Amino acid sequence: MQDFLDIFDIYLLEAVLNGILLGGVLALLALGLNLVFGVIDVIWICYAELIMIGMYGMYYLVAAFGVSYWIAAPLCVLLVAGLGAVLHLVVIEPLLSAPPINQLLATGGVLFFLQSFATVAFGIDFRNIGIRLPVLGIGDMHFSYARLLAFLAALIGMVAVYVFMKRSYVGTAIRAIAQDRQIMPLMGVNTRRIYLITSALGGALAGLAACLLVLQYDVHPFIGLSIGPITFLICVLGGLGNFIGGFVAAFVFAEIISLGGLFSDLEWGYVLAFGFFILMMFIRPRGLLARRS
Repeated sequence: MQDFLDIFDIYLLEAVLNGILLGGVLALLALGLNLVFGVIDVIWICYAELIMIGMYGMYYLVAAFGVSYWIAAPLCVLLVAGLGAVLHLVVIEPLLSAPPINQLLATGGVLFFLQSFATVAFGIDFRNIGIRLPVLGIGDMHFSYARLLAFLAALIGMVAVYVFMKRSYVGTAIRAIAQDRQIMPLMGVNTRRIYLITSALGGALAGLAACLLVLQYDVHPFIGLSIGPITFLICVLGGLGNFIGGFVAAFVFAEIISLGGLFSDLEWGYVLAFGFFILMMFIRPRGLLARRS
């Protein structure tokens, strides 16, 4: 009996640590979406499809053209940052004064356009960049180097965004507009420029996520359907536009998924996470860290 408990404790600790590693990546996904919503007040329904395009960019640069992963990654981040800026100029900016439903429908249309474009251009085959990273063994526990690298890179990316938002003039302007977007133009802030920079930064975070996810998952035109819903639910659970809330919600979701996979199949971990989300929408509909009215 004691041996069983010892083994169970090891598996439990491994599941908790894997949940932390997964939470770092989920927090990075939520950060980009929360940043755009918090500043521009528009939800990018197509956010996961930008990640999908970035993953295809990584695949072709690394697997098809033989570019080093470390060179391809910053190129991919710049590519998706550019896509974020183009998305804002072409789709979002003309609809800033339109009803929110129009904005949702427009970004939803971009979602289906990017899915269809990827299907026609790249086919429906699952593609892998072919990089196989070893597994780190600590005692009887095992952790994927790909997930460790993703966690560290996500952590560095989030810290870099935090420093940028706190220490730079543009970052201060972004935070000010997020708090009061009506008064800032009267104080001489060019909101159009700030919105464009925010969209590019949101795209850059999607590109960073693509560089990390491509180490763990095959890329195909519909991978956004796997990562998009959970990213959106994390943002809602944390409170749309609430960076700290999204960070906390990402780790809560990740631990539920990881521990659910320990006691049953991994799919049941996702079922439990979605069930927890539904329950919390009744208890705290404005988000985990929102004040009670």
